[in-house]
Amino acid sequence: MNNSYYIHNALIVNEGKRFSGGVFVQDELIAEIFHGNAPADFPMPADTISIDAKQKYLLPGVIDDHVHFREPGMTEKGDIYSESRAAVAGGVTAYMEMPNTIPNATTLEILEDKFERASLRSLANYSFFLGATNDNISEIEQADPGKICGVKIFMGASTGNMLVDNPDALSAIFEKSPLLIVVHAEEESIIQHNLAGFKAQYGEAIPVSAHPLIRSGEACFSSSEKAVNLAVLYNSRIHLAHLSTEKELSLLRNDIPLAEKKITGEVCIHHLWFDDRDYQDLGSRIRWNPAIKTSGDREGLFAGLLSDKIDIIATDHAPHLKGEKENAYTGCPSGGPLIQHSLVAMFGFFQLGKISVEKIVEKMCHAPAILYRISNRGFIRKGYAADLVLVDPDNPWTVEPGNILYKCGWSPFEGVTFKSRVTHTWVNGSLVFDNGRFFESEKGRRLIFNVPQTQNQASLG
Repeated sequence: MNNSYYIHNALIVNEGKRFSGGVFVQDELIAEIFHGNAPADFPMPADTISIDAKQKYLLPGVIDDHVHFREPGMTEKGDIYSESRAAVAGGVTAYMEMPNTIPNATTLEILEDKFERASLRSLANYSFFLGATNDNISEIEQADPGKICGVKIFMGASTGNMLVDNPDALSAIFEKSPLLIVVHAEEESIIQHNLAGFKAQYGEAIPVSAHPLIRSGEACFSSSEKAVNLAVLYNSRIHLAHLSTEKELSLLRNDIPLAEKKITGEVCIHHLWFDDRDYQDLGSRIRWNPAIKTSGDREGLFAGLLSDKIDIIATDHAPHLKGEKENAYTGCPSGGPLIQHSLVAMFGFFQLGKISVEKIVEKMCHAPAILYRISNRGFIRKGYAADLVLVDPDNPWTVEPGNILYKCGWSPFEGVTFKSRVTHTWVNGSLVFDNGRFFESEKGRRLIFNVPQTQNQASLG
């Protein structure tokens, strides 16, 4: 497929600035950036495809650092091909996938199998987390931080069976991991105590509205605080995934640049969009771990995002079948699909005056690249990989079964009308999505990470 494009008459948003201009893409890379039109004598190949953006927003591709694509082992819910297809339709050009597949990706051999699968099937760029257990520290120590995005610790049980609850194992991981440590922080003992109380009251008929009381704010803060204390003790780099309470913001800083932070945080779309009043209408469709909590928590998280205490916006995209989500509380899995709708959802907040497009780009494109030290991506810069997305801010559409691309076939946003629409997505300079059409001959690439020189020297020592 032709990989030479001139995208012109665009409203480019990058590194805190917005300007009318164009981008010339050649041989997978951003070859030139123009303020206004390209000079008449600028040498472009004869076969360059010209695309008039018509003042649509041209952004770096979104990098989602928190997804569950369910392959291998649960491909009836989703798989690398189906969910990466939904991703590029939503402007997501790179993702990082969690290890609680079947088998759990807790060895480097299993992890490499996932990379091989993605090389053949993924339409977006990719990386995969190595999963931590109570007894796989030797695997973690051997991991190459230049090729693997991080190690995931479940300090609270979720989908899968990867709870790390041995204090010695936790200490060893925080002390010895060469990878960024990403933490699912919920205190299991508090959750089990709360669950027992609701079972005594309701038996198997626990209402889903009890979910944020069972997986409570106390359970989240207690576990997040424990993770931060371990990070401070061992001077580890940790990232607190899917923060769900305002109180957890007290564990984070906004007085130093992101590149210098050792303790960072992420908020997911559902914790910004929904609150506990929505359980009445949406029920288990918005059941996630950690739980969606109060409107005060939702507003506090949004404020934390704007103040830079929270560093990244992600999705925790986690598809389950409709039938599973209709089970009684104790048999209902947590999680839901979001990746196709994350960028347009954030544009919805922009159109309500709650956030700027520049801040959306910072938190969904630039910050993941900085935090994970991703090589050559996340920005519109000359010489960088041409991962790009065009967003039409005035092209309304309503989410309905016929336009949902997730393999599970449903969305918690069904019935919502978004004003914005992703029209084009480029991955590595290849146009993969164009107004509903997919071009699938080119596949995504494995993300590469820049390892600081001191860390290289330490690994060699």
